[in-house]
Order: sequence, then structure tokens, then C-alpha cells
Amino acid sequence: MLKDITKQSLQPEVKELLSYSVFPDPEAVDRAASFYQTGNGRLFGYEEDGLLLGIIGFDVVRNELIIRHLAVLPENRGLGYGRGLILELLLEVEPKPDAIIAEIDEEAVDFYRSIGFEVYSMGEQYPGIERFRCVYEVEKAGD
Repeated sequence: MLKDITKQSLQPEVKELLSYSVFPDPEAVDRAASFYQTGNGRLFGYEEDGLLLGIIGFDVVRNELIIRHLAVLPENRGLGYGRGLILELLLEVEPKPDAIIAEIDEEAVDFYRSIGFEVYSMGEQYPGIERFRCVYEVEKAGD
């Protein structure tokens, strides 16, 4: 079940999931958690049998839904939860965005490409680290 957990972003189980989607550094995790406390970002979690299995954090800029954080517990990866988080979020968000955007590292390229995102290289953003921009154009009702 997808639920809004924005106000719970500082809880240990949420920060653990956030840690999988940022540079593995306690300060980066704290910044990510604080983003949802102080900014315009929203954070949703997928819970099953009382266990938080995954999170998706986002904000909306100029009618584009920007995925800031997406993570699933390691033992539940490859089971469709990441794709499900994106699809369920799209059902929840109003008004519907024109596009979903994510900026990612190379290890997530295959995931985003496999669920229909167009993937573009942004080049080397940090020494030795290539980043990618993933774009999914949302079909509107009646299109």
C-alpha cells in the first residue's frame, strides 16, 4: 500500500531506505531526509504486512514530476516494487505531470530503460562518474 510518509522522513527505517539512493554518507542521508521536512518534496512509501519495502521521493517543477529518491530494500529488488512505486505514484499525483524525470547513476540505467524511460547521458558530472537523465512522457487521457 502506497502512503505519504513525508513527515516521517527522519525515522530510522525511512533513512535506511534513503541511504540506498544517495551517496553512502551519513551527511548525504541526513540532507535527503531533511529535504522532505523543509522543502517542497514529498515522500511516499510502499508498505506490505507492516514493513516499509520501498520509497519514492519527488517534487513537481513546471509540470514535470522529478524523482529525487527511489529505493527498495535489497532483499526485495527485482520483484517489481520499483516499477510499482512509479506507477502508483503516477495514479496519486494531481494534476498529472507531462513527464517523469530522474537523474541517475549508471547502475540504474537498465531499470529505467526497462520500464519505458528514454535515457540520455549527461556526461561525467563528477570525476569518473557519468550521470544519466531519464525521461518518461506521460500520456494524458484522450491522447
